[in-house]
Amino acid sequence: MQLSFLHEPHPRIAERRRSGPPKTTAEHVGVNGRVALVLTTVVGTMWCAYAFAALALIALPQALGGGLLALIQWVSQTFIQLVMLSVIMVGQNILSRASDKRADMTYKDAEATFHEAQQIQAHLQAQDEALNALLKKVESLETGRRPT
Repeated sequence: MQLSFLHEPHPRIAERRRSGPPKTTAEHVGVNGRVALVLTTVVGTMWCAYAFAALALIALPQALGGGLLALIQWVSQTFIQLVMLSVIMVGQNILSRASDKRADMTYKDAEATFHEAQQIQAHLQAQDEALNALLKKVESLETGRRPT
C-alpha cells in the first residue's frame, strides 16, 4: 500500500499573480474618459472649491437684496451646487485612494495565504513520503522480507 497525492493548484492562482490587485488608476478609458478624468481631477480639489465659493459670493449681495426667497435660491442653486460639488469630489478621491490601499492589502494577504498553503502542501508531501517509507517497512515485516 502506498499513499499518493498530486497537488494541482487552481488556475485562478496564476491568473491572480499576473493581474495583481485592481486599482482605479488601471482602468482603461477612451478619449472621453481621459477628458472626464482630467476635469474630475481639477474640479475635485479644495482649491477649486475655494474658487467656486468666491465665485458664488460675488452673487451674494444681489441675493441679499432680493429678499428671503432670493437668498434661499442663492444658497441652494449657487453656493451648494458649486462648492459642495468640489468638496464631495475631494471626499470621493480620498475614499478611492483608501479603497486602492485596501485592495493592495487584500492582495498581499492573499499572497501570504497562498504561500502558507503551498508550505502546507510541501509539508504534507514530506509526510506522505515518510508514511510511504514506514508502510513499506511494515509491509516487508508482515511478509517476512527485509525492507529495501
